[in-house]
Amino acid sequence: MINEVIKKNGVTYGVITGVILSLITALMYAIDLKLFIAWWTTLLSFSVFVIVPIIMLSKTKKELNGIFSFKEAFTTYFIAAVIAVLISVSFKIILFNFIDPSVKETLLDLTIKYLISTSEQFGVPVSSLNETISKLRETDPYSTIEQVKGSVFTLFFCAILGLVMAAFFKSKSTQD
Repeated sequence: MINEVIKKNGVTYGVITGVILSLITALMYAIDLKLFIAWWTTLLSFSVFVIVPIIMLSKTKKELNGIFSFKEAFTTYFIAAVIAVLISVSFKIILFNFIDPSVKETLLDLTIKYLISTSEQFGVPVSSLNETISKLRETDPYSTIEQVKGSVFTLFFCAILGLVMAAFFKSKSTQD
């Protein structure tokens, strides 16, 4: 049975993280679509997956009077991560497939232009670049299926990050 504090904080901070990530997506959409391919917006989203859980795990450990096992810390983080990813991906699916499906083509064009410019800087062979672009055009990276696939990768990444954070936030054993 999951401790009520762990469940409450995991759900609460998962919703907070999901809403923040959705707001970032909405702001990028509203301000400039080029922000979707900017490296620093990825860094911003990643920082949300680090900063909010640090606050959550600190609060949870305090509410548990400093007694916080590795399993409890990981469980708290992972509950929040799953909820955050579900909210964020759901928002993106709705935005790109129902609210404004035309934005997908614009984002694909921007991605290809960015890919071409960075490939030229690194001296990627034209044949390799053309193959990558044709594969990119064949898939719809913003479709529901691709968004769900991406969320699985994100959850895998979150699990690794959660293991690191759980190791950091777990209580020291009494033998130490």
